[in-house]
Amino acid sequence: MEIKVLEEVLAANELIAREINALLSENRIFGVNMMSSPGSGKTTILEKTIEALMPEVNVGVIAGDVATTRDAERLSEHNASVIQIDTDTFGGACHLEAQWVKRALPTFDLKKLDVLFIENIGNLICPSGYNLGEHIKVVVVSVTEGEDKPIKYPAIFSMAHVVLVNKIDLLPHLDFDIVKLRAHINNVAANSIVFELSARSDEGMDKWVEWLKLRVKEFK
Repeated sequence: MEIKVLEEVLAANELIAREINALLSENRIFGVNMMSSPGSGKTTILEKTIEALMPEVNVGVIAGDVATTRDAERLSEHNASVIQIDTDTFGGACHLEAQWVKRALPTFDLKKLDVLFIENIGNLICPSGYNLGEHIKVVVVSVTEGEDKPIKYPAIFSMAHVVLVNKIDLLPHLDFDIVKLRAHINNVAANSIVFELSARSDEGMDKWVEWLKLRVKEFK
């Protein structure tokens, strides 16, 4: 019975996600679903990415969190259009769902957006099951989390179009084998594009931003 209910929930989510994808595509808005574990630096990457994209690229952000508006407040300081989804309202869900994203979209002036970032809840399990209508999925993993995250959480990494390996500025201070991490990513997400970067020092950020700018330009 529980399996049937879950299947129905996911099927309903998929239908709404298709509606979102069609709406974004119709308005030539490139949708990016950003996923990671808590503390990976996802919000800092978004801040630096927004700074690098604007004003050339018009940015919208849906910031998902269980509680507080801290991330939305940080992101709104960079002149992007930001809306918060607080899942505490829905029982503290550990992921965003398409129905909530759909409700948030009318808040934006879609005719003025080029890219929409959906900052998912910090979690490497739940978000993997819910399509949000995005065009690409980006998974952020930091070197402080250990090399084995891709093989411990293969579902979310296997669907990633892009993997951002963050905090590489800390490598000299860690017992971390980045070669092993690359191998694990390749094992579960061989077709993903990997960028090694530091949102703190900006090392490698230019390559990620230039790649993203090109994708947005092609989408237009």
